[in-house]
Amino acid sequence: FFKKGFNNVTVDEIAKCSELGKGSIYLYFNSKEEIYAQILLNDIDNFNQHVSVLFEEKKTVDDLLFEFSCIYVDFFLNDPELFRILMTYMLQPAKINLTEELNSQILTANTRVIDVIGKIFQEAASKEFPADINLKQNRNAIWGLLNGIISLYIFLGAQEKRRERIYSTIKLALEIFIKGLKKA
Repeated sequence: FFKKGFNNVTVDEIAKCSELGKGSIYLYFNSKEEIYAQILLNDIDNFNQHVSVLFEEKKTVDDLLFEFSCIYVDFFLNDPELFRILMTYMLQPAKINLTEELNSQILTANTRVIDVIGKIFQEAASKEFPADINLKQNRNAIWGLLNGIISLYIFLGAQEKRRERIYSTIKLALEIFIKGLKKA
């Protein structure tokens, strides 16, 4: 998946890369779709472990959102193909042909990631934002903002400048977004 993408890889190739027999792969997974799903689930769980430290200290919503964003960006910059895998799943779920159970597990795990943004807004809502803001709508907007900025820059330009370019764009976008919320 990391070298060829979802559609172009076969279980034979996965077995060869993992130095296992094809039969051994099928002992644990019924299809390449299941392997793909397990990669996604594992990576989402790893990410959730990384963001669990965000709420250990009192911080402003600006700081929390930027820290969350940096962790999110770094997660994908450290392995850009993970971003491609997540986007493939999100944009073309029907092509991946997962069982209902696996699809549900991925959606639940992904919702936990997005819920961290919601928790950040909830922590700040009473202190920094008007009481009537729609937390879910704003949570989803931030998540879309992050994925959009990452998708613009993750595979473009000099690799050593990507992190800085993405961070600065996200910082500016968050500042504008938060300023708008505070004035609402």
